[in-house]
Amino acid sequence: MASIDKFKELKALIDGLEGDADKFFNKGNSAAGTRVRKTLQDIKTHAQTLRLGVQELKNSK
Repeated sequence: MASIDKFKELKALIDGLEGDADKFFNKGNSAAGTRVRKTLQDIKTHAQTLRLGVQELKNSK
């Protein structure tokens, strides 16, 4: 079920990605690139779950 807490979790994942993205894109740290890819996959999963929850709430009204 969608909630503001799920949205905040998604936002935290995005905010937390910045450090590793900087290390990968600006400093060439390949391990950071792996972490970026993993976090992006987590973001995709969270976003899909949130999207389905929003649709469910919308349809129930």
